[in-house]
Amino acid sequence: MTNSPLTPGIVAGRLPAAAIAANFADIQPPLGGHEARVAADRCYFCFDAPCITACPTSIDIPLFIRQIATDTAEAAARTIFEQNILGGMCARVCPTETLCEEACVREAAEGKPVEIGRLQRFATDRLMAKPGHPFARAALTGKSVAVVGAGPAGLAAAHRLAMLGHAVTLFDRKPRLGGLNEYGLAAYKTPEGFAAREIDWLLQIGGITVKTGMELGRDITLAGLEAVHDAVFLGLGLAGVNALRIPGEDLPGVHNAVDFIAELRQAGELSLLPVGRDVVVIGGGMTAVDAAVQAKLLGAQSVTMVYRRGKDKMSASLYEQDHATSAGVTIMYGASPVKLIGQGKVEAVEFAREGGEGFTLRADQVFKAIGQTLTDAPISQDGAKLVNRAGKVWAGGDCAAGGEDLTVTAVAEGRDAAMDIHATLMGAVR
Repeated sequence: MTNSPLTPGIVAGRLPAAAIAANFADIQPPLGGHEARVAADRCYFCFDAPCITACPTSIDIPLFIRQIATDTAEAAARTIFEQNILGGMCARVCPTETLCEEACVREAAEGKPVEIGRLQRFATDRLMAKPGHPFARAALTGKSVAVVGAGPAGLAAAHRLAMLGHAVTLFDRKPRLGGLNEYGLAAYKTPEGFAAREIDWLLQIGGITVKTGMELGRDITLAGLEAVHDAVFLGLGLAGVNALRIPGEDLPGVHNAVDFIAELRQAGELSLLPVGRDVVVIGGGMTAVDAAVQAKLLGAQSVTMVYRRGKDKMSASLYEQDHATSAGVTIMYGASPVKLIGQGKVEAVEFAREGGEGFTLRADQVFKAIGQTLTDAPISQDGAKLVNRAGKVWAGGDCAAGGEDLTVTAVAEGRDAAMDIHATLMGAVR
């Protein structure tokens, strides 16, 4: 029997399976060929293109759009993949509204940028649908590199190193590769198993040995890897989750948002995934938005995001905030949780406002989304992010000093680290 949306507690089946399937369909359907050429014709093909500067992977955006406009989408895809081998995923999840599209001259002139993200997806989807892989390996160098962490940074590093002729062993603690792309993004952004399909495609380059279920500090050690490989790249991500450190945090019904998103991404049938009637999400980043929106799509009656600072300080973009509210999520600003209330399970959350009156929200499910940490990593010193160790160990992605919580930035750091590793191993002057 399907549960009523009014049923209290954390239960499955709040909506019919067909309704949930429709809710989690592709959030932005792909462009057709004619649509893509029309969209490409809007580009000014700027010589000093600000969109390239705004792209963390420095894709030649005017070039690939011109290639689409001239009906050579596969060439456009190669232009993209030369800089960003995960260009298909980035086309789906990259915050283009605050990167390349925000910098677009059309945005400044008309308030409507060229649809760079959708054009990138059009091109990459076309090429990925073709048999084979667009890149071939260079002559083998005889060098081996260990890559720890198969998220965006590790995948980008592994592919580039393999393409340059090195033997790569890719380790990951999870059963499936992908890191954030597989476990940490909203399901409606990457439907139909795209993350896994992209990895299968990427591995066609060859020269990459995959070892899953291998955790640094448990199954492998940094010293051991250094002993048998010529270089090591660490793309560990951020496995730890920040705590609220308030009373009631251990009550049943209080969860980490990242765990909820991961469970949802790995669920075979979303209608069987339980969700609360009254859901509260604490935090203001992309993880908070993804958890809140997906709770609503699963049938939660009320979902409220509460962020401690103002709207302009949220790390989630205005576009994502608007998407959340359009999905039925309420966002409250300038409030911090002080206590989780309940007898045997969470029932409410008490909040305080600076210089104002506090309030209490009813909640039978609470998601914590206040950031992640490297604290649990065996090579981190007091939770500090990692830095390169000249000549032997490199780091990139979220775990690295200066890393940002963006797939596209992680890809850039993995790619650049691979080039630096290659130069070091081959004795090039840098």
